[in-house]
Amino acid sequence: MNAMVKVWDPLIRVFHWSLAGLFLANFFTEDGELAHRGIGYAILALLAVRFAWGWIGTRHARFGDWVAGPRRVRGYLRDRLAGRSRRQLGHNPGAAVMILALLAGVLLVGVTGWLQTTDAFFGTPWLEELHELLAYGVLGLVVVHVLAAVGESVHYRENLVAAMIHGRKRALGQDAAAGGKSPRLAASQVSRPITRQE
Repeated sequence: MNAMVKVWDPLIRVFHWSLAGLFLANFFTEDGELAHRGIGYAILALLAVRFAWGWIGTRHARFGDWVAGPRRVRGYLRDRLAGRSRRQLGHNPGAAVMILALLAGVLLVGVTGWLQTTDAFFGTPWLEELHELLAYGVLGLVVVHVLAAVGESVHYRENLVAAMIHGRKRALGQDAAAGGKSPRLAASQVSRPITRQE
């Protein structure tokens, strides 16, 4: 039986699905309507909580655990393409780039939406167009994100969507037993114990 460890705390899971649901819901509301603005403000509030939790939250929620520099990202992508990448409990460097892009994109959508409610930018055509362009750009990133999650689930034989629901993932030491394609483990991850998760 595969050992499971808690990776994603409840706040991360609620944030993830709430943000996805609210962002998609706003495509079915009219710009300028109270519902559209309300959802936009709720999204900005979620982002504020997530950014704070990225500094003070549980281990795998903190930016320091998964935000990687260009060298690590290039190394991971090179190994991934060669089929020798290592599965990680938290976000891998490739996923980290996507998540940062999504967070930044959603933030820009929210800010450009809010600016349209101010006296200085109310009714400004170019800002309305930018807001819509950014929203569809983020939607495109969401599609890529979902496809990547499915691809990684197949590659590592681990259901990442389910993990974001119940918060648990297969322990790193279980890779070989599960028939994973990448049994080699990162020494830094093996040596660091799982600490406070909720």
